[in-house]
Amino acid sequence: MKLSIFATILCGVLLNAVAQLFIKAGTKSFADLNLIENGYLSTFFQIAFNLNIVAGLSCYVISVGIWIYVLSKVDVSIAYPMLSIGYVVNALAAWFLFNEPLSMSKILGIGIILVGTYVISN
Repeated sequence: MKLSIFATILCGVLLNAVAQLFIKAGTKSFADLNLIENGYLSTFFQIAFNLNIVAGLSCYVISVGIWIYVLSKVDVSIAYPMLSIGYVVNALAAWFLFNEPLSMSKILGIGIILVGTYVISN
């Protein structure tokens, strides 16, 4: 695989991971969200105008555009497994940004994902 294509795949994967992180950050303000008490319309507007949610959805849209380009250049059987790199990025970022636990089993899983992604890409 050409380095430029791998970099494009990585860019799409990272944007997808960043989207998850923005959305997670956005949900922190919705801990007490109650559809019945607040009403559906009010709840919708709270979510729709949350800057982190909007940023996350924007990252998703851009990553889909990148992914369409990638799939025009690379076999899906090679490109799709690369999405698993996002699991690694999100696990590490969630640990760093949100203080989520990073257990030994997660670290082992991350290692397995990286090895598997490498094997599939070659």
